[in-house]
Amino acid sequence: MKCPYCSSDTTRVIDSRPVDENTSIRRRRLCDECGKRFTTYEKVETIPLIVIKKDNNREQYDRSKIEAGILRACHKRPISVEQIGQLVDAVETEVFNREEKEVKSAQIGEIVMDKLKDIEAVAYVRFASVYREFKDVNTFMNELKKILDN
Repeated sequence: MKCPYCSSDTTRVIDSRPVDENTSIRRRRLCDECGKRFTTYEKVETIPLIVIKKDNNREQYDRSKIEAGILRACHKRPISVEQIGQLVDAVETEVFNREEKEVKSAQIGEIVMDKLKDIEAVAYVRFASVYREFKDVNTFMNELKKILDN
């Protein structure tokens, strides 16, 4: 592993521990050249997943897109970065547990909305308004009524 500070190849692991419920390993490393420490994470490589977009284009699954959408929905809401990370992990786990090579973006959106609904109502409505492309106030109000009825 190259040192991110001096690009030396002579680094060593000084501590390893499992993280994310034993799905990855966190390693603390020390550079023998410059003496600085840094952290790396190891995760199991998964089968590439293809996402079928609304316009039927296909692209490779990108975790950061889910994270970005959730972050926008949770902007200025009382939701911690840790909660968002756990939410993205939960969505990703559910998607990959389907063991399909292709998944529709609509299915991913529904999973996100289902999980957001349990965490924060305003973030859920924000995500739903973009995801479901509300055309007018009535569609928006119908979605709000569903939340209030629960």
